[in-house]
Order: sequence, then structure tokens, then C-alpha cells
Amino acid sequence: MSPRLSSVGAARRRFLGLSALLFAATALLPLTGAPVRAEPLTLEAIKTAGVVKVGVEAAYRPFTFRDKGEIVGYDVDLAKQLFAPLGVKVEFIDTAWAGVIPALYAGNFDVIMTSLTYSKERVAKVGYSIPYTEATQEMLIRSSDVDTIKSIDGMSGKVLAVKLGSAGDTMKAALDAKLKASAGKGFSEVKAYDDHPAAYLALAQGSVDGVINSLATLTQVLKDAPGRYAIVRDIGPRNWAGIGARKEDTALIGFLNERIEALKANGEIYKLQEKWFGTQMKLADKVPDFS
Repeated sequence: MSPRLSSVGAARRRFLGLSALLFAATALLPLTGAPVRAEPLTLEAIKTAGVVKVGVEAAYRPFTFRDKGEIVGYDVDLAKQLFAPLGVKVEFIDTAWAGVIPALYAGNFDVIMTSLTYSKERVAKVGYSIPYTEATQEMLIRSSDVDTIKSIDGMSGKVLAVKLGSAGDTMKAALDAKLKASAGKGFSEVKAYDDHPAAYLALAQGSVDGVINSLATLTQVLKDAPGRYAIVRDIGPRNWAGIGARKEDTALIGFLNERIEALKANGEIYKLQEKWFGTQMKLADKVPDFS
């Protein structure tokens, strides 16, 4: 995996938190001269325009990234299937993730993709579709350890690696407490690294026994180093990502929900997951409740 892509993908989540803080002051200000929509965006308006604009960060494998100058990925394939019934062109707008929510409300694009995870703050500000991808934190281990580390309990007395400031870093205390309660002994040590590639290298070299990161990112590590690693599931609480829209664009959100359900029912969304992640994901049927 490219260290640049991995670090960019992680940093985007920190920056998104900052964009949420700036939201109230900037949401109605166009960032690129695009007009602010005064009325809800209807499906008829999208059909009339002949195009739906999707805001993405084109440096986040495998969701959206550039290959020979073209934006490709899971979100690209999925968006084309989602909007196919409208008969419109799907245009992808490469956007700095730090300002993606204000850019949505400025009218620079119609929806946000690229794994926009749910949080209490974001759900209060953004209209969300139901989940279309999983964003749970899981654990990478050496493939040679699959028989001994089958769950988090297998990490009792072993060394865990996390990226400093990451979701895994915030989870380490709770995971250690869980280990002590279930296995009688917690981690022998938790090592923090400046980036995930350094943690993966430490895992390969044997100085740590597990690395916490998001499922989608870990699937790329498996692809980039076939046979070297394995993923242990059900490490952290389930989390997902949805497609973001303006709160008032209820018809668009309803359409997206219907299309996601349809692609789940016919299995097409799982085929895309197998293509881009090498695994199928457990998708919740509704937006998480943070009340």
C-alpha cells in the first residue's frame, strides 16, 4: 500500500472534524462561485440537468482514486449503478476532504461519497443514506498466526500496534480492559506509530502481533501483499458510511435508500465489494441512532 494514500486517507477524517466546526459559518458560502440552492434538489431537476455531481476525495483507495488520470474505485462503480435509473451522467468532483461538507451546501456537488462515516455531529448536519459500506475497525495479523489469533482474545500477552491519534489509538484502553476481563491478561505492550505503513512493517518483522485499522484499508494491505497477512474481524463496534446529501434533499435521500436496498437484494453491491475489497460487508439497514 502506498504510504501517501494511507496517510491521506487517515488525515481526511481528522480534517473532516474541523470542517464540521466551520460548517455553521461557511455552509452557505459558495467555495468556487457555484450558486447556493434555495430549494430542495428533486429527481426531476437532476434529470433535467442530465448530470448528478458526486463529491469525492480521489486519493482514498479503494473508494475513489486515480488510475492513469481517471477517477476509479468502489464508489465510482456503485454511483453509476445507483443513478442508472435516472439516465443521467455521473460526474465526480475531486474535493479536499477538509471542506467537503461546506462544499456540498455551497452547491458544488449534489452528494458526498468516499466513505463518509456516521457520527453524531455529522448526522445533525448532513442528510444521510443508509449504509453502503462498512467502516469498522479491525485487526491485521500475520497469516502464520491465524490458528492462534482468531479473535481479540488471542492478543492476550501480545503486542498491539496502533497509529498515533487514530481510531485504534482511542480504542486501545477499552480493548485492553476487554482482554483482561475475558482472558485474564491484557496486551503485553501497545506500540504507537506515526503512520500505518510503519506499523505494518513492524508486524511483518515480528515486533508487533496485530495492527488496528479500518476494514476497507486493511483489505488493500492484503491485496498489496498476497499471503502475508490476515484480518481478524469483530474487533471494534460496528460502524458504517453512507452517502451524504443536504438535509432538505429528502427525495434524493429516499431515492438513494431505495437503490441501495435494491442492489443489496439483487446482490450487485456485494459483487462490487468482492471486486474492490475482496470481501463482503455487513451492512446495517438504517442510519445509526446517536440520540
